[in-house]
Amino acid sequence: MAPDGSPKQSDNGTLVARVMAVIRDRIGARNLLAGDRLPSIRGLARQMKVSNSTVVEAYDRLVAEGMIEARRGSGFYVSGHTAPLSIAQIGPKLDRAIDPFWVSRQSLDARPDMIKPGCGWLPADWMPETAIRRALRNLSRADDATLVDYGTPLGLPDLRQLLSRRMGTYGINADPGQILLTESGTQAIDMLCRFLIEPGDTVLIDDPCYFNFQALLRAHRANIIGVPFTANGPDIDAFARIAAAHKPRLYITNSGLHNPTGASLSPMVAHRVLNIAEEHDLIIIEDDIFADFENTPAPRLAALGGLDRVVHIGSFSKTLSASVRCGYIAASPDWIEGLTDLKIATGFSSPNFSAELIFSVLKDGTYRKHMDALRDRLTRAMSATETRLGALGITPTIRPDAGIFLWCRLPDPIDAATLARNALSEGVVLAPGNVFSISQSAGNLMRFNIAQCEDDHVFTVLERAISHA
Repeated sequence: MAPDGSPKQSDNGTLVARVMAVIRDRIGARNLLAGDRLPSIRGLARQMKVSNSTVVEAYDRLVAEGMIEARRGSGFYVSGHTAPLSIAQIGPKLDRAIDPFWVSRQSLDARPDMIKPGCGWLPADWMPETAIRRALRNLSRADDATLVDYGTPLGLPDLRQLLSRRMGTYGINADPGQILLTESGTQAIDMLCRFLIEPGDTVLIDDPCYFNFQALLRAHRANIIGVPFTANGPDIDAFARIAAAHKPRLYITNSGLHNPTGASLSPMVAHRVLNIAEEHDLIIIEDDIFADFENTPAPRLAALGGLDRVVHIGSFSKTLSASVRCGYIAASPDWIEGLTDLKIATGFSSPNFSAELIFSVLKDGTYRKHMDALRDRLTRAMSATETRLGALGITPTIRPDAGIFLWCRLPDPIDAATLARNALSEGVVLAPGNVFSISQSAGNLMRFNIAQCEDDHVFTVLERAISHA
């Protein structure tokens, strides 16, 4: 601020954005409706303690966006039709219901200064930024078709060939023609749900499981049933009972480094799951998105049971870049044929540019060296985070062999959802247990991303919340 209290010139951009945000919020919350007159320039400037020129610039930008209109000699008015009421815009965002969307929304919408130990991805400075920039430079010299044309329906042949070889190291026999590239692992599951289930079909998920499985299945109007999850995989007796009683169509799970628990499937449980699936004509979707974090690979259902009953999916958003969207589906040839038609109908083409970039990074030793260093760094982070949480009485239910998650029990009588709300008000996004649990039986549990727990403020907030509980 200048000595007289007015904003400096360098502050103006931030102040304009703040004025615009206030007007947008009032329109979004229906405090201002279509046709309503906005506050006068002088009145709003006085109210917000900014200059008249700041309000003029803010109003001019909102006019350019089409949100408001200027009427000569009369002032500024809300333009167009009243937007649909958005409940999420009413009140502070921390009042949003803690449901399967809560962690994703809070993490994706978070301000740059917020800390996100509840999110499911690595910090930006843990990713291979140099390798990605080098790949982008190489792609800038590619032929015109690579840069601007549609990709083939199955996706980049070179990347599918490489994925086929990679899956072979896990014992999964997938010809390149059995691999379909998608825009992400999430899109892969969405396509499979469109392809395999009808509204009302029963789908099994782990309890707890990755919260977006629930969100996706609800979008497809599935009947969702949770199977209790243990340190070795699903509770096999419960799995058998539920499969016999409900005749489910699908089961969605992680075999290696389960989200949120960090557990890995044991060989015995894997074989029994496959036997039950065969007995009840159950299709399994195996989400292998965390495969490259493993030190020792867990058994893969797609390797033990083949791709006739198991569909194997993955992506590179956790290890390379969440901005470069590229996933894949490996399935039986007849299913790939139908899925390819579905992909053309709903997305038309493959993410050709993203696939070329991913292939460029994977095809030499850069990615292998990145993952070797990353696994070492995560091992150190796992130990450090577990120690610091333990000092607060927060203890893992499972000690994972690798990966980025610790699934922890809070000291009694701490409620994880209440703790998450309180932490959000202090700039920390946490992941309370019940967003992962369809039975809502994880109220005292919380998932911590060890790579996002390096900031001391995480533990300061946790300690303060526990001491006041």
